[in-house]
Amino acid sequence: MKIKVLALFVVALFAANTQIEAQESTTALLEKAQAKAKKENKAIFVKFEASWCGWCHRMTKNMKAESTKKFFQDNFVSVPVVVFESQKNKNLENPGSEDLVKKYKGEKAGLPFWVILDSDLNLITDSFDPSGQNLGCPASKQEVKEFVKKLKKTVASFSKKDEKMILKQFTIKD
Repeated sequence: MKIKVLALFVVALFAANTQIEAQESTTALLEKAQAKAKKENKAIFVKFEASWCGWCHRMTKNMKAESTKKFFQDNFVSVPVVVFESQKNKNLENPGSEDLVKKYKGEKAGLPFWVILDSDLNLITDSFDPSGQNLGCPASKQEVKEFVKKLKKTVASFSKKDEKMILKQFTIKD
């Protein structure tokens, strides 16, 4: 009897660990984001990222900085999508992530790659600049200005104060 209980406990523990490590599918992520965006009248900021990507971490840090956090929370439902992980970290990827990044032509753009969708999941803008290069995590003054243009297309109430804040947070200081 003790062996059966122990075996059942081990199986249950393994199943719980498997569930904890399993990532949500992109379909589930977008469905949740869409419901929240419709309810809160926000756009959806989908950021494709990977654990090995330093620029991805920098983008997250900039979006969650004390000066910018409220702006991004007030205007967007943020959806991080893990894609292009190394073989040893494939378990971190969201199922469907490669198909989703391909849908927006970002599979060869590098990371981070991002898109901004309306609450009906229609594309508003993406991280490609006018010459077709990925802005990724904008850092140069020109890249951040292009990022600001894209945010202005998305956020109706975008102000000069918002612009200064984004420029200050994202631009690499020389």
